[in-house]
Amino acid sequence: MRVVLLCHAATSAIRAAAFAGDEPLDQAGVARAAELAGTTPRVDQVRRAPSERCRQTAEAMGLDAVPESGLAGCDFGAWTGRTLDDVLAATPDAVTAWLTDPTACPHGGESLSALLERVGRWLDGAGGAVTEQGQPVRALLAVTDPSVIKAAVVHAIDARPRSLWRIDVEPLSRTVLTGSPGRWSLRSLGR
Repeated sequence: MRVVLLCHAATSAIRAAAFAGDEPLDQAGVARAAELAGTTPRVDQVRRAPSERCRQTAEAMGLDAVPESGLAGCDFGAWTGRTLDDVLAATPDAVTAWLTDPTACPHGGESLSALLERVGRWLDGAGGAVTEQGQPVRALLAVTDPSVIKAAVVHAIDARPRSLWRIDVEPLSRTVLTGSPGRWSLRSLGR
């Protein structure tokens, strides 16, 4: 099976390097996504995170994507909308704990461990997906957030949780995983 993870287009939070909430795409993001309409790979199913930014990305690209809660971006709790520099200046010990302990959740949202577990379950579940005709899905496209794509890569290559911080995912980039539940491989990152 092939899973193509498409990062949503740019938002104001991405441009400000802020913790994302459920903000819409900015004008440039909508325009860029629309330019890519018709360029997605051939797939059996298209899914998306339930956020506004992922819905808008899919629509701008002409994709009929089904929302799926397992693709939701990381919940940053009280840090949502704030920049890392702002949070670091206000609560440096909390940021240090969050960056070094995968189970830490100082913002009251979702810990790195919880994100990795949720995305791993989604990815392994996607590996067993079937079409409306009952045939195995061979190729799936998912429009989602950078945090989900990073978590999927960490799960696929069986990396340490903190490896997530060393993966960059650009707006509208595509990451391709191949394999099956428990046996994923990274085919390409950020094309």
